Amino acid sequence: MKAIGYQKSLPITDKDSLVDIELPQPIATGQDLLVKVQAIAVNPVDYKIRQRMANEDGSYKVIGWDAVGEVIAVGDQVTEFKPGDVVYYAGDLNRAGSNAEYQLVDQRIVGHKPKSLSLSEAAALPLTTITAWELLFEHLELKQQQPNETTKTDEVLLVVGASGGVGSILVQLAKAITGATIIATASRDASREWVKSLGADYVVDHTKPLQAQIDALDLGALTHVASLNSTDSYFDAYTELLAPFGRIAMIDDPAEPLDVMKMKPKSLSLHIEFMYARSMFNAKDMDEQSKLLNRVADLIDQGFIKTTIGKNLGIINAENLKTAHAELEAGRSIGKIVLEGF
Repeated sequence: MKAIGYQKSLPITDKDSLVDIELPQPIATGQDLLVKVQAIAVNPVDYKIRQRMANEDGSYKVIGWDAVGEVIAVGDQVTEFKPGDVVYYAGDLNRAGSNAEYQLVDQRIVGHKPKSLSLSEAAALPLTTITAWELLFEHLELKQQQPNETTKTDEVLLVVGASGGVGSILVQLAKAITGATIIATASRDASREWVKSLGADYVVDHTKPLQAQIDALDLGALTHVASLNSTDSYFDAYTELLAPFGRIAMIDDPAEPLDVMKMKPKSLSLHIEFMYARSMFNAKDMDEQSKLLNRVADLIDQGFIKTTIGKNLGIINAENLKTAHAELEAGRSIGKIVLEGF
């Protein structure tokens, strides 16, 4: 089968940073699905793994953690899917990724593709959807409501990094099934318009001090913060802006240590979301990811959530994947970068 991989961690400008290769087609056993990959998305985790991790034996490492494809075969313990099903998923860091024609993936972290989306539109969603859902409803514990029946609550959510991949789905989920007031951060005109279109009630500029801008909105204290990047830069502001017993949930890796004891006077809590935790440690509730992907697929097909696709770079090959990695490393992308077909 065709695949894209690497042997050494190299700068993306190096011709061998990602290369087109041929590998044996895997075989499904146990809880695994064998999926014929039809479209993928590229995420910051892709370039971070490429930069930091290579197989010690010099064999090719295949990465990629967002895919849509058709189930070709199933293991003997599979009960939820059958050959012919079209699915979407983010996969498992411990296993070969989706930058290949065929991939094995555990049924417990797979959802049925939203029927109303194209392959590439759906590929933009799994990793960020799982991250956003777990952050909002398992860590921050925002109150869920039924779509079309949302009533404003006293929850005030600040989303820092709202125009990126995770932010783009998180804002939509918060708008669709919570009653929270959503404050998003964005600095460029394009990103401001993007987050407004996704449902942000207010937009503030993260390149300027947050406190004065949020105080000017006259909404009262924040109750929740979704910190999607630069947590160390804004941590002091969070502790000032949050109400007592407020919650911070983060997904990034701060460059500087956080002084968590600043949270003590208000009894704040800090949560770290890592969507691979369930699959990496074979958690008893791994199937929660399958359930949430199916729930979001329903919300999409009902018209409450839209794809967060930003750019389609064409077919899945080394050249196009290098372009995707370079754009993400530059930190200027809006929405998700996708590729489709081999």
